[in-house]
Amino acid sequence: MSFDTLGLAPAILRALAEQGYDAPTPVQHAAIPLVLEGRDLLAGAQTGTGKTAAFTLPLLQRLFVDAAPAGGKRRPRALILTPTRELAAQIHENVRAYAKHLRVFATTIFGGVGMQPQIDALRRGVDILIATPGRLIDHLERRTVDVSGIEILVLDEADRMLDMGFLPQMKRVLNALPRQNRQTLLFSATFAEPIKALAREFMRDPAEVQIAARNSVVATVTHRVHPVDAARKRDLLLELLSQDSRRQTLVFGRTKHGADKLVKFLDQHGLRTAAIHGNKSQNARTRALADFKNGKITVLVATDIAARGIDIDQLPLVINFDLPMVAEDYVHRIGRTGRAGAEGLAVSLVSHDEARLLRDIRRLLKQDIAIENVAGFEPSSPLRLDGNGGGGQPKSNGAPRKPNHARRPHAQTPSGQHPKPHAAANKQRNWRGGGRDARKA
Repeated sequence: MSFDTLGLAPAILRALAEQGYDAPTPVQHAAIPLVLEGRDLLAGAQTGTGKTAAFTLPLLQRLFVDAAPAGGKRRPRALILTPTRELAAQIHENVRAYAKHLRVFATTIFGGVGMQPQIDALRRGVDILIATPGRLIDHLERRTVDVSGIEILVLDEADRMLDMGFLPQMKRVLNALPRQNRQTLLFSATFAEPIKALAREFMRDPAEVQIAARNSVVATVTHRVHPVDAARKRDLLLELLSQDSRRQTLVFGRTKHGADKLVKFLDQHGLRTAAIHGNKSQNARTRALADFKNGKITVLVATDIAARGIDIDQLPLVINFDLPMVAEDYVHRIGRTGRAGAEGLAVSLVSHDEARLLRDIRRLLKQDIAIENVAGFEPSSPLRLDGNGGGGQPKSNGAPRKPNHARRPHAQTPSGQHPKPHAAANKQRNWRGGGRDARKA
């Protein structure tokens, strides 16, 4: 199966080929024909399944290939609503790449930076608007954005927006949009009742596509636990990272202060490291993510919320320095690796007081996680892993699996977790803004 069979225009196929993409993922194969037919769509898909291309490619085809825009001032014809700034910026990058050979103008609207550049961009005219709910409401209240011409609405990571408390803002935006002849595409990791209620209220006989079950993880990710005393975690992390100092690694910590301490420690030992969390300025977060993507730094230490939108091709390794307090967050974290068919390794450094959290994760995944001691870092007492969820005794250490370099268009950010109800730190590529999406992660 290739993209040639999906009815996409030569200009879009050319852009895909230049990105190195030739085969659609399952969600793209299922969703693109339905969107091209003009159907409303409920799509269930986890991160890494290719959901961004699943809505972007047919959106470009319908609005900018099959149907010419009306004359007069350019105004937004498509709105992509997303929970966080970083995810909005990542989607913007993908839109720009896929529309490379089309005359399409896109911009992002999110908080955390000044509004005036966004207002200036809107005045110049845009075709596709990628926005977070709070900042879009700010523009609607100031009447600096015109959404009366929206023909396609995409709600990306709808369950995540609900988790963050954006339901009132989502409804305000939906009520401000034209209903007649509007196509609505809702992407979510789950189809919980609030999602279904939103669909019943604002969608017309939507088709349904379900690619990944809730809290599922891709089969290409290998899970590994290294038991260690809490006082020796930093030394074990350094040992693992030093095995290949060129390998890009995303490290998850539980707190902003802890992330900063880890960066300082790793820097002192010669590893190129940066942190991304809500106490960092917008420019610092943007720079850290860009440096990680282009290889200037090899280790990025992140908190859960601030990691939204991190999308790295063939990211081989994710390390949980601290286990998440909520088991579902583990699925989100390891969704950063093993994307689009590539193989990845998820390593967790687990101290005795985190045994309960590990049991919860194994129970959620319904699978064993290999438990392997690292020579010289054996814990003073073994982990107590009584209860459901499988398990095993510590084994000898093994080598990480090498990444697979399969290339498919992929999505940015994962869903299915249950974070605290505040917005995430995000980046923006061209335009700057600020406001109620600027709450810290």
